[in-house]
Amino acid sequence: MSATATQMRSGRRWLLNLGIAVIVLYCLAPFYWMVVSAFRRPGDQGANTLFPAPWSLENFTAVFGPDVGFQRSLVNSLVVAGVTTILTLLVGTFAAYTLARLEFRGKGVVAAIIIATAMFPGISLIVPLLKLFTEIGWINTYQAMIVPSLSFALPLAIWTLATFFRQMPKELEEAAMVDGLTRGQAFRKVIIPLAAPGMFTTAIITFIAAWNEFIIALSMVNEKSMQTATVAISRFTGITGFDTPFGTQMAAGVIVTVPLVVVVLIFQRRIIAGLTAGGVK
Repeated sequence: MSATATQMRSGRRWLLNLGIAVIVLYCLAPFYWMVVSAFRRPGDQGANTLFPAPWSLENFTAVFGPDVGFQRSLVNSLVVAGVTTILTLLVGTFAAYTLARLEFRGKGVVAAIIIATAMFPGISLIVPLLKLFTEIGWINTYQAMIVPSLSFALPLAIWTLATFFRQMPKELEEAAMVDGLTRGQAFRKVIIPLAAPGMFTTAIITFIAAWNEFIIALSMVNEKSMQTATVAISRFTGITGFDTPFGTQMAAGVIVTVPLVVVVLIFQRRIIAGLTAGGVK
């Protein structure tokens, strides 16, 4: 009976590992095919081989050609995503702490409005925002892309950080205030360091969402010098201007995806270590 139970546990473990492997392959297959297509020569894009034969950098060279302006698009994406992330953390942290710790009239209504804001589909706000930004002269500016991104990133950030703050014992602030700190000093010197894991997680999610944003940047910008990387990829025209630029689009996709992978790999250990340390403390 013991041997049978051991075999059953071994079989379940094997099936679990197999299921995990299938899920990982399913998730990585599109990215792998994008990388392989990026390193194929333009004339070999119709091949179905698992590896490029031969390997070529022609697509990457074409992406960074002098007439494409993709370098500028990458800078625009970095500015929009970076500023959106910073402003989201600044505003979201204070708003989340207020909802989690302070008691005031209409607190439930404010929380409900924040949740309702996150439920609006982005496409429904494009037309009124486009009209508003046209009237105030914001078209083809960074703020025309940052402000709408904030409206979608803030509700998620506030809700995530508020949940994180609620899990912290109130005795932390009370002890700090007994030692002579004000509530603001306790928040800055005690709560913020302990909330670093949640803030890192929120920052990564916000940055990835802002970096991958497409519809807002496409609608608010019509100048080539102000378009983000995602918009630039959609407007690639190919070598002759009429062919489908699979190779250059795949190469640009690899270039756009690499920073996100790097950011996740850099902060992954810090987030896990911070969560573990916070739980022990």
